[in-house]
Amino acid sequence: MKRFLSHVAWGLALLQTLAAATAVPHYLQHEPITRRDLSVLTVSKELGRLLSKSSIIFGPQDPRWEDAVERYQTFAIPDVEIVVQPAAESDIPTIVKYCNKNSIAFMVVNRGHALTKTVGTFKGVQIDMASLRGLTIQPNKKSALFQGGTYGGQVIDTLWDQGYVTTTGSCACVGLLGPGLGGGHGRLEGQYGLISDNFISLNVVLASGEAIKVNANSHADLFWAMKGAGHNFGIVTSFEMKIYPRLVDTWHYHNYVWSEDKLETVFEELNKLHNNGNTPVLMAVNFGEFGLDTKISTTKAVLSWSFGYAGPAADAEKLLEPFNKIGSISEESGDVPYPEIPSIQGTGLDSDACVPNRTYALSTAGIQVYNITAERQIYEAFNAKIAQYPDLVLGARVTHEGYSNKAVRSVDPALSAFPLRDDYHLLYLAAVIPTGLTNVAIEWAHEIRDLWNAGQPQRRPSTYVNYAFGDEPLDSIYGYEPWRLQRLRALKGKYDPHNRFGFYNSFV
Repeated sequence: MKRFLSHVAWGLALLQTLAAATAVPHYLQHEPITRRDLSVLTVSKELGRLLSKSSIIFGPQDPRWEDAVERYQTFAIPDVEIVVQPAAESDIPTIVKYCNKNSIAFMVVNRGHALTKTVGTFKGVQIDMASLRGLTIQPNKKSALFQGGTYGGQVIDTLWDQGYVTTTGSCACVGLLGPGLGGGHGRLEGQYGLISDNFISLNVVLASGEAIKVNANSHADLFWAMKGAGHNFGIVTSFEMKIYPRLVDTWHYHNYVWSEDKLETVFEELNKLHNNGNTPVLMAVNFGEFGLDTKISTTKAVLSWSFGYAGPAADAEKLLEPFNKIGSISEESGDVPYPEIPSIQGTGLDSDACVPNRTYALSTAGIQVYNITAERQIYEAFNAKIAQYPDLVLGARVTHEGYSNKAVRSVDPALSAFPLRDDYHLLYLAAVIPTGLTNVAIEWAHEIRDLWNAGQPQRRPSTYVNYAFGDEPLDSIYGYEPWRLQRLRALKGKYDPHNRFGFYNSFV
């Protein structure tokens, strides 16, 4: 009996010792232990020794912190505790496994342009892709290998200088993959499709930390999901994508500013030009805004419109002749190399559209044909806000994106998770929220979205995932066909059963 009691006492002492330990080896754990006492020093010691030599780990006291956690949209900010900048793609599986072992949430950030407020639910380690910006044209000259940190302006400039182009988003400051994993609209979609339509192969790190190659022959089910809902499934460390020979040396642009009395005429001509999804292929894009220009008027918004044509002035101006006949307040035009077009159209690296650290109320809609009555109502609502809340309107823009989309429409919608190939125009309100006007700004955003959607009563509301604010119905983002969300959720259960990638418009 004494021997038995001695063994019991020894066993209890051992259990107490284990329970009192600050950390239990992972191989003895049934479930990972949450590291509530996690510090930059601890992570640097434990994780840093596992990573390649040039990788960096730092916290809020580091002078690099502000740049690393800077975001475009600050309505809901991720709670980043530690930043890890991997120097090699091979570091990322190690980081993910370390985070999993210690029950630490992780989120990948490239340029920090997520608009959705759902990222505000994150707290943990930011995996920063700033050191992974390699771009290599493949020997066949038909594709290039891009690392996960590449971004629009860099890609446009680099390829153009070597005689090529590829599909990117419209803003030069935005990452290439962020838009691409959600489909990826851009200036070249009329000729070559969405960014995701041009994916050949993706090198993906799963939630488990396993690194896999994803393409039409390897994990083809995941390849389908990554092309439209990819933010929810894995970390793309690099990817191969199609590139194309540059066919012209210059693009033509023509920018107009019109007064409000021209509104109906402008939208009538836009509807004729776009012809319900049949825009001339080389009339690549037009961006239009309702906005306040105090040099012109302090009480009424103006209509600013910019057209970009993938070719010379003579060809472009034949298509723009109806717009030239509309009397403008001002206009300018010219022919420039393609890399200069983003800045001319207000989406360059130094443009207002790329200024970070602003708090926006957002709403968006996808339509096929402009409803001119709805546009007049939205315009008048904008002017009403000028009188009621001048500080709100100064930082607001009602934007209309019209793309040539022949190549987008030519792809069977069932072949990828991107469901909205019949949205011919992307519309959104972005309003910088002054102090104390959050509810007013959000109500205004919803009002404008409702007017756009009411203007096409024969269609259900749609939401481009990359423009979502995070309060829209999931089927408006991922598709109304029941099989779409069913398939995505089944794949989620297979590839990310614990929803580790659940911070960007999650459908779980």
